[in-house]
Amino acid sequence: MFHCNEKVVYPGHGVAFINQIIEKNIGGTNIKFYELVFLNKEVTVLVPMSNAEAIGIRSLCSFDEVSQVFDTLAQKPIKKAGYAGHLLSWNKRSKNYQAKLRTGSLLQLTEIYKELLTTEKEKPLSFGERHLLAQTECLLVEEIALVHDIDRDEVVSKLRAASA
Repeated sequence: MFHCNEKVVYPGHGVAFINQIIEKNIGGTNIKFYELVFLNKEVTVLVPMSNAEAIGIRSLCSFDEVSQVFDTLAQKPIKKAGYAGHLLSWNKRSKNYQAKLRTGSLLQLTEIYKELLTTEKEKPLSFGERHLLAQTECLLVEEIALVHDIDRDEVVSKLRAASA
């Protein structure tokens, strides 16, 4: 259970803080909601407290998890292959990436980020790939900057240096 003013991660959308816990009567049943206000977006959402875990809402990552992000980026990339050694199509990769995004896992985000950076070194990225790369970088930067209390530009530089 989370508390008011606690920062949490909403999978695929980024970091938000719990502005308040409110109770609403829906269909004759009183339901408690977290009111999440996103830090870098002008968006507020209500999440039923009973659904928060199923949605994947989690606390900010630890310093150890951030270290794992940089360790993962520093590792030599592994070429992902599909059926008969052919690379997976964009549609299949996109579905895999979206599934990873929905987990809310920082390490899953890191895997997407690393794969797209590796692909970018081999060929120009498509519009969808560029958009996903920007999205994953933004999500990683936002959380890491908050955990380490450092500037977002510094985090971007560190991520790119680690994956070079």
